[in-house]
Amino acid sequence: MIPLALLAGAVLLPAAASRVLRRLQRAVLVLTLPLAVSVLLVNLLFFPAGQDVLFRLGPLTGTADGLRYGVEVLARLLALSGGVTLFYLTTRPGDLTLDLERRGVSPRVAFVANASIGTVPAILERAEAITQAQRARGLDTEGGLLARARGIVPIVGPAILGAIADVERRTLALEARGFGRPGRRTLLREPADSGAQRVARWAMVLALPLLAVLRATVGLP
Repeated sequence: MIPLALLAGAVLLPAAASRVLRRLQRAVLVLTLPLAVSVLLVNLLFFPAGQDVLFRLGPLTGTADGLRYGVEVLARLLALSGGVTLFYLTTRPGDLTLDLERRGVSPRVAFVANASIGTVPAILERAEAITQAQRARGLDTEGGLLARARGIVPIVGPAILGAIADVERRTLALEARGFGRPGRRTLLREPADSGAQRVARWAMVLALPLLAVLRATVGLP
């Protein structure tokens, strides 16, 4: 399937080349596990299609077509979240913020981008601290696959809520230091922008309308 190929070629392989594959897997698991489980269950049980029945659970029926469609939607979700997380793991927030402001982007927009990038490592650090705390309270997070899945549930909620609270505190601290003042800022340095980076950036920009044309003309899925 194309979503699986996109997930492997555009997310997993670049992550392996950048040596952040393990961190990427952990981050995507923490961020998307609740949504991934709901996507599979909804497509498998509540929107059955086809005649190849896998199992019956009372009035609910799980079919092979529903499972395939659920896996395809899950692959799209993982490709989207994995691509965004890969960008966060391989881009320094300070460089992105400075480059956006250098190109004339509003400081508020640059701060939103910086906060978004900083949220992922903050969630990972908080998840590690929560994991250690849960282990100290007797939670099994190192057993089999089922035990690991049960151990993720009490970690996801506090990690995400804590990251949101951190962003709010950072916003209040910046406003107290005059972040919202008008006028253009003076940048202390400019991030390096190599020729290869410029070529890759323009290639990706030009590829977007090309893909749109191919999908509209030749039915690219």
